[in-house]
Amino acid sequence: EVYEGIGMARKFNAGMMLAVGGGSVIDAAKAIAAGAIYDGDFWDFWAGKKTLEKALPVGVVLTIPAAGSEGSGNSVITKLDGLQKISLKTPRALRPKFALMNPELTFTLPPYQTAAGATDMMAHILERYFNNTAATDVTDNISEALLRTIAALVPKVLAKPGDYDLRANLMWSGTLAHNGICGTGVVEDWTSHFLEHELSAIYGVTHGAGLAVSPAYQTFMASHNARKIAKLAHTVWNVANSGDEKKDALEGISRFKKFLKSIGMPVTLAELGVGNPDIGLLVKSLHAHKGNPVGNYCPLTPADTREIYELML
Repeated sequence: EVYEGIGMARKFNAGMMLAVGGGSVIDAAKAIAAGAIYDGDFWDFWAGKKTLEKALPVGVVLTIPAAGSEGSGNSVITKLDGLQKISLKTPRALRPKFALMNPELTFTLPPYQTAAGATDMMAHILERYFNNTAATDVTDNISEALLRTIAALVPKVLAKPGDYDLRANLMWSGTLAHNGICGTGVVEDWTSHFLEHELSAIYGVTHGAGLAVSPAYQTFMASHNARKIAKLAHTVWNVANSGDEKKDALEGISRFKKFLKSIGMPVTLAELGVGNPDIGLLVKSLHAHKGNPVGNYCPLTPADTREIYELML
């Protein structure tokens, strides 16, 4: 679709791209915006062969609050040849010049898509929250407040899908989750997204729903780097501080899973619709794309990522 769009854009000498939709539409528009003015294959940028420095301007009319792509310079594209799903992060070139955000356009979203979108928002915050950077109190507090807000909003939105104020707050949460403010001053992680990208590339699952199995990542971390997992339990999931980080972390994860199930999200691969995954293929593909080790909060080897995929079972 990106190649087709590039051809169309070049044919009539497009001056900009307007994305009307959610994350996949916006990300495709960004890729077309990059490829339309590039002599080579746009995939060069996503494959890391070239650095993207300029693109056509992109504007957005947002219809699905989820990915936050309306406020970020990021774009995720799936290449069907080889089942590669790769993210590209650019600080400026692909960040939309404007985003028109009308909550009324989201009133008719199905409950599943609403919940999957909110799960994606929470994952974007957590990818930044799980870090080893010191003295990030302000950034942590922003992230924790957003997580609490989203967790409180989703059941209300599902109960009253046509409520303008509820939808507006959820839409704004999605933008703040991914426009960079939650990553201010920290070294971000993104391992949960890398793990999920392989699932959606190979098995075609909904991205937000795939991220609902991220408690498996947190469960692994409870035994390897529990500090921020426990802090999350205390500040977002109202777990009393017992002084035992691992114990508190596991209780917080349990409450997170209960929340996800309450809004109709899967917490195992079987519930996601992947009943018999090829874990060896998932691990091999992940490290082929992201290297060895992968991640920053706790660098993971293939043995580690295999364990996390197995925890998703």
